[in-house]
Amino acid sequence: MTDKAEPALDEILLKPLVEAALIEDLGRRGDVTSQATIPADMQAQLQIRARQAGVICGMDLARLAFASIDTQIEFITQVVDGDSVEANMVLAIVRGNARHLLTAERTALNFMTHLSGIATATQKIVDSVADYPAQITCTRKTIPGLRIVQKYAVRCGGGRNHRLGLDDAILIKDNHIAIAGDITTAIQQAQDFAGHLIPIEVEVDTLAQLELALDAGVSLVLLDNMAPKLLRQAVILCQGRAKTEASGGITPASVQAVAKTGVDFIAMGYLTHSTTALDIGLDFSA
Repeated sequence: MTDKAEPALDEILLKPLVEAALIEDLGRRGDVTSQATIPADMQAQLQIRARQAGVICGMDLARLAFASIDTQIEFITQVVDGDSVEANMVLAIVRGNARHLLTAERTALNFMTHLSGIATATQKIVDSVADYPAQITCTRKTIPGLRIVQKYAVRCGGGRNHRLGLDDAILIKDNHIAIAGDITTAIQQAQDFAGHLIPIEVEVDTLAQLELALDAGVSLVLLDNMAPKLLRQAVILCQGRAKTEASGGITPASVQAVAKTGVDFIAMGYLTHSTTALDIGLDFSA
């Protein structure tokens, strides 16, 4: 179990996601299988159970899935988001109308397996670089519509969030530089626009670009697709001048080598686009 749970997301943010998923699943006629095989008034109790060890995320989404189908369903939690669990552990008990329980089952489990997979992968990566100062962050490479909960899952696994959206901060990337004309012009225009409240980060992939960015006074640089040897040189150049963030195809296999270079942050799109779902099931208890 975790000592400090990530603060839960407000339900107003979660309900539209759950409702959209249920509408997609119910289609035009609803759950015809449960209607055909289970008496309308039958009651049942089921257990949401982890079938493998991992970090749990998505409990509120699962609860809302059942409540959206039937407000009389009881959802009794045994763990909270951010808890580490062992295989075969009961995560929640659900009781109520049997048809309604099965109608909500897949939506509840889809959220939990996906988000718990992200949280579990994040925790493993964070633990793997615990001996280094680097902090693990996610990116905007998320499934459309699910960004807020995917980034929440990263936090449940002990990671940090990069930008939530385009309005969080100015991140000057290669195409911005190309269209603006050069890196110095792009940075100067961003500084004029931002004022004192919007942070500015600039992406560089060579030491020459890095020197120009540092001379322009940026406080955070994104070191993109640099090999570890080049990253070390970049970190040395930035000491006392700017924070450093490494990015570009970083995986669990390569993250330690990146962390050893001394970067402050490691941005990993892997966390939200390539992790494996955690195996979680809904089991009938007679």
